[in-house]
Amino acid sequence: MSQILTPRQAEELHKSIIAYLNSIGLTNSTAALREELNIGDSFDAATSKKYEGLLEKKWTSVVRLQKKIMDLETRNASLQSELDSATPTSLSRRNQDPTSWLPRSPARHTLESHRDPITSVAFHPVFSSLASGSEDYTIKIWDWELGELERTVKGHTKAVLDLDFGGPRGGTLLASCSSDLTIKLWDPNDEYKNIRTLPGHDHSVSAVRFIPSGAAGSPSSGNLLVSASRDKSLRIWDVSTGYCVKTIRGHADWVRDVSPSFDGEYLVSAGNDDTARIWRTTSGEPQATLLGHEHHIECCVFAPPASYGYLATLAGQKKSPPPSSSAEFVATGARDKSIRLWDARGTLIKTLVGHDNWVRGLVFHPGGKYLLSVADDKTLRCWDLSQEGKLVKTLDDTHGHFISCIRWAPGVIKEAPTTNGVNGTPNGKKKEDPAANVSIRCVIATGSVDLKVRVFAS
Repeated sequence: MSQILTPRQAEELHKSIIAYLNSIGLTNSTAALREELNIGDSFDAATSKKYEGLLEKKWTSVVRLQKKIMDLETRNASLQSELDSATPTSLSRRNQDPTSWLPRSPARHTLESHRDPITSVAFHPVFSSLASGSEDYTIKIWDWELGELERTVKGHTKAVLDLDFGGPRGGTLLASCSSDLTIKLWDPNDEYKNIRTLPGHDHSVSAVRFIPSGAAGSPSSGNLLVSASRDKSLRIWDVSTGYCVKTIRGHADWVRDVSPSFDGEYLVSAGNDDTARIWRTTSGEPQATLLGHEHHIECCVFAPPASYGYLATLAGQKKSPPPSSSAEFVATGARDKSIRLWDARGTLIKTLVGHDNWVRGLVFHPGGKYLLSVADDKTLRCWDLSQEGKLVKTLDDTHGHFISCIRWAPGVIKEAPTTNGVNGTPNGKKKEDPAANVSIRCVIATGSVDLKVRVFAS
């Protein structure tokens, strides 16, 4: 048999084996091997000590390297399949054009510190801060660019269920809601001090969102906040006073989620009565009921004006609604594993099927062409609205357990800074053109029952 090792390597291996056998007390085997290999007295106790842990170190490093090689091979195969399905034109466009950017594995950062499942994530509209809420009663603030934990915010006495940054222009706040029946407001400019607690709901508060300023007849200037609760109601709050200014009732069961339109004039809510409902913010009057899901609805969101062209085509409309018009289309995700797209009248225009478990989070690409979803099947999926909602990308095993939430970072304001971001749609935009002066930031965060937050960035 030909020798793989050089004489020097073979000698090192022999000495390591003898030192290992000696260290675990196999003296007879040690003596027999020394005799057979003709290793003389120069291999004394001091030399033996030098070689003692060498074999184990090499053994464990080989296992580690093998794992690394396997991970790299998997990543290589994934990149190869992406390359195979891409044309030179689409590659060059995607590299330059943020409207075509989609997340890819692996995540840029995996953030770990929570001790219980993560329920929500939210981006600061200006700085590189990311907040995560958890069933461990805490909120953690991370720097998503560096992937570092900045602080842990404590105050809730039960699970934190949702988070949102927003508030009056120039005075960004963080709102959180919890199973302890309260909503809390924290000041990022004062070390996340708890500046106000809003009691009033009679059961767990499931979702909270700042309402962008510009709601009809509202002098609020970004002071309004909406919450959804297991007590079957929505409440609208004035954050400057802490008062509940309106209670909206109509759902027959737990309201799981609520989301405002980009101008704050409408709200969409959804929950355990298997319906989604559109409301006028100022009056609280119902505008439409969306019926069709066969199980509880976990998430709902208005489409941004950038998506109107694609969705109008899907809906068979000859003309796309103007960008200044809000609340034209809605997406909902439910426990029936489906995503449904609706128009503002409550007409179902498309059902997207592909997830193998409850759909837990939805976000529209700010470029308008894609809808992204996460689910309890541990995947993140990208649907192309220009191809009738075709599933064009799946990130398998984005997390090791159910994925509970997804957020897109708010766009960067090119001129005067603003302070609100709702589902990746910054506040302070002119009603006439909601996308004016905003550049897309290609950053997404997801949170999971596996206790991790993952940040995907270009």
